[in-house]
Amino acid sequence: MASRPETPLLDRVSTPADLKRFSDSELARLAHELRAETIAAVSETGGHLGAGLGVVELTVALHAVFDTPRDKLIWDVSHQSYPHKILTGRRDRIRTIRQKDGLSGFTKRSESPYDPFGAAHSSTSISAALGFAVARDLGGAPDTGAGDAIAVIGDGAMSAGMAYEAMNNAGHLKKRLFVILNDNEMSIAPPTGAMSSYLMRLYSEAPFHTIKDAAKGAVSLLPEPFQQGAKRAKEMIKGMAVGGTLFEALGFSYLGPIDGHDLDQLLPVLRTVHQRATGPVLIHVLTKKGKGYAPAETASDKGHATAKFDVVTGQQKKAPSNAPSYTKVFGETLTALASDDPRICAVTAAMPDGTGLNLFAERYPSRCFDVGIAEQHGVTFAAGLAAGGMRPFCAIYSTFLQRGYDQVVHDVAIQRLPVRFAVDRAGLVGADGATHAGSYDIAYLSNLPGFTVMAAADEAELKHMVAPAAAHDDGPIAFRYPRGEGEGVEMPERGEVLEIGRGRMIREGKRVAILSFGTRLGEVRKACETLEARGISPTVADARFAKPLDRDLILRLAAEHEALITIEEGAVGGFGSHVAQLLAEEGVFDSGLRFRSMVLPDVFIDQASPADMYAVAGLDAEKIEAKVLSVLGVESIGKRA
Repeated sequence: MASRPETPLLDRVSTPADLKRFSDSELARLAHELRAETIAAVSETGGHLGAGLGVVELTVALHAVFDTPRDKLIWDVSHQSYPHKILTGRRDRIRTIRQKDGLSGFTKRSESPYDPFGAAHSSTSISAALGFAVARDLGGAPDTGAGDAIAVIGDGAMSAGMAYEAMNNAGHLKKRLFVILNDNEMSIAPPTGAMSSYLMRLYSEAPFHTIKDAAKGAVSLLPEPFQQGAKRAKEMIKGMAVGGTLFEALGFSYLGPIDGHDLDQLLPVLRTVHQRATGPVLIHVLTKKGKGYAPAETASDKGHATAKFDVVTGQQKKAPSNAPSYTKVFGETLTALASDDPRICAVTAAMPDGTGLNLFAERYPSRCFDVGIAEQHGVTFAAGLAAGGMRPFCAIYSTFLQRGYDQVVHDVAIQRLPVRFAVDRAGLVGADGATHAGSYDIAYLSNLPGFTVMAAADEAELKHMVAPAAAHDDGPIAFRYPRGEGEGVEMPERGEVLEIGRGRMIREGKRVAILSFGTRLGEVRKACETLEARGISPTVADARFAKPLDRDLILRLAAEHEALITIEEGAVGGFGSHVAQLLAEEGVFDSGLRFRSMVLPDVFIDQASPADMYAVAGLDAEKIEAKVLSVLGVESIGKRA
């Protein structure tokens, strides 16, 4: 266990109300202790480090000035909420973060009254804060009281349209509301787009503001002695293409940019707006992701997400890989295919490294597009590329593709445009929990006319699926694959172009057939080994396709076996439901086939290791074995002698 830092001031904090007894100089020392405690805790658990380190001073200042939980402090995405959790009565559990039965890595309403709104996906905070502000003015009375609403949103999250939709509405309603723009020039990857350039100009072409000129867009909020100086500062920059022009046009009073690591700036500004604001205010705060911990500051991702690490060296304690990650297999395969086909291009929504497209971008930068945190735009942009004669691969995590679903339906599927969707992080993902689980893409893609939907059983199969996706010009096509390492299978030199809608037989058996879709095939194989000891030899097939279904394979399995079991890493309504529909239409159930479908349960499964989550879901080898025994009417596992 890492040695615990000395934290005499932090030891006196049980709730944020305790901060109000500290002087400003003590708050500065508290911030130093809070940073040390955050580093020490994450070194033991792993998790999101850099984002929290970047907002330590801001967290202290917000809790010192505002009255949480009566005032609603809403962290966008909430990767940065670890220091907040330490200050809000959860320090004793901070070393359980992202662990089974431990604290969530994100804000979570059921975890604490200091988390008024759950998060994990980006760009929701301003909408939620405006909702709280309007509810307050309409007489809403939550258990914790109705006070101010404060949204803390990063510059990366500000690239999403939802943030501007919320600001536009807030400016129209003119409700008292605070938005803290945490500008660190960094989301998970460096931010892209015109908005990032605009924010850069706000502080590169203007002086770094002190309290006297920070309020050039909100002079009236300042105490009287400061107003004249602020007016002069505003006059000095009039006509320049900098300042709060965009935000003011949306109806916000703009203050900043100010140094987010300097409590001598943060505290006076927050106290002033807290006392005087009547409408929406945006405070532009400059921070550094990973601030105060050299290994995070120098990392390419600024310590966004880490394994357990040594505090002194920053060296992460990762287990050696035995197989390539699915993400790397996708990135390398696509890059190789692009060398032979200049029409292949790639789109990602702020996740080039997370989707493996960093490999593609290094080789073909003119054909790789990071659109920022803008999945809706990314999908329609890819549709436009396809209509324009290119072969776009839209690489987006399953959980994030949900945000672009209307565009998948309206702009891609209805127009039968050949957009290729690489659906990463399919299935249960472990420590990020329910918010990042890829549970629904099989169902929400397979029900769309003309869509082809594949799932890789292992890393070799993924390589085989990228190839037919590249060659498929007859409508949209998707292939899904999980987070993490592959199965360690032998890899082919090149992916083969699979026949669309054809599965493969894995092993021939009798009585019961198991039809697997996706990477549960490995668990099916394990279950079969145990079943063999009981004299039961199931037939096993890999469906490969949820749409179009391999009708011949499915009907053959149904005709030659007493029972058929489907299994998938997705919610009800997906692959198994389509198989059941086919069997019903063909009258197979009329002759007495016993059919079972193993899917994710109708609950949101909390964070744990992927293996533990699949055990909870009932989709591990033991539960597959039990399902086979049950459908055959054999004595259950629990009654073995």
